[in-house]
Amino acid sequence: MIEPNPKADLLRYLQDARETLLWKMEGLSEYDVRRPLTPTGTNLLGLVKHVAGVELGYLGDTFGRPFFGDARPSWYREDAEANADMWATADESREEITGLYRRAWEHANATIEALPLDAVGNVPWWPEDRRAVTLNHVLVRVIADTQRHAGHADILRELIDGSTGFLQGNDSIPPGDGAWWEEYRGRVERAAREAGG
Repeated sequence: MIEPNPKADLLRYLQDARETLLWKMEGLSEYDVRRPLTPTGTNLLGLVKHVAGVELGYLGDTFGRPFFGDARPSWYREDAEANADMWATADESREEITGLYRRAWEHANATIEALPLDAVGNVPWWPEDRRAVTLNHVLVRVIADTQRHAGHADILRELIDGSTGFLQGNDSIPPGDGAWWEEYRGRVERAAREAGG
């Protein structure tokens, strides 16, 4: 019989998304990991910086386990410039941001290990009447956010160099060469034009 372990299940889905975000940057230049590929500036390194902050906030500050203490970087403070956590300045190295993200994992994992899923924390940046949350609620929220951004990263990487895949070693993409994909994309385009009149 397999014993249920909800905490381990949640952590596995979070870890898959974490690793995917870093994998999507492998082999790319400094420019490619930083360049904005959407009108709103979405970029790979910025996604990693953002989710590091998400984990440190929700799985640190919320449960009285601040990571930065009083030495918060400017992008993590409440008075930060809008979207400061969604891109890397020229002074912030890829190694610095990915290193921060890995330390955020360790910090978050320690919170997850130390507390039961029904432990109550308080999200300081939420309205007073909704601040109280359980670890389970926060974990689901962080997983959803991280998986969402891993999907963004998948699309950004495909735009950069055509690389695709859900997880390293498991691309979840039908087999096909360039000609197959070109024909497939053409069929999708024709269907869209037909439906659009």
